[in-house]
Amino acid sequence: MAKVLVPLATGFEEIEAITIIDVLRRADIEVVSVCLERRRVMGAHGIRVLSDRHIADVDYKEFDMIVLPGGLPGATNLRDNAQVKQLLENFDADHKYIAAICAAPIALDRAKVLKKAFTCYPSFENQIDHKGYFSEESVVSDQNIITSKGPATAMEFAIFLVEKLQSKTAADAIAQGLLLRP
Repeated sequence: MAKVLVPLATGFEEIEAITIIDVLRRADIEVVSVCLERRRVMGAHGIRVLSDRHIADVDYKEFDMIVLPGGLPGATNLRDNAQVKQLLENFDADHKYIAAICAAPIALDRAKVLKKAFTCYPSFENQIDHKGYFSEESVVSDQNIITSKGPATAMEFAIFLVEKLQSKTAADAIAQGLLLRP
């Protein structure tokens, strides 16, 4: 069974984080949410979530993918956290999947793991030093890096992650059950 790590920083975008966790779990993918500080993490819109673990208790080797939700100041907090940066570098060195949505690709840029093509929340491409190709697509996959635009694309993004970790058939079944596809 695939296993995914989802770091939650204060100010995370609730739609993105919860959608990702929910869709992956519907696909029987194990998801572990981790906090950077306290286990109860406050989202950007005042919703508190209890994380599964603290980031200090994580061994990246037990995971197949790391997914960073966006939101502000959540994405900035992820970008500025040394443990998140180290995790991203380790995942990339081992060619494991790294995914980020909304403003969170700024953390991928800080860790220098972006490849050529990426997308993010409009205007955040201006905060990314990486000179890759910024795409208007909702979800962009380039080697082991997967990026998406924001809250409205969270469901499509999460379904795409199921496809990468399992199969198109599994992703289609989840999408159909969620009434996204006929």
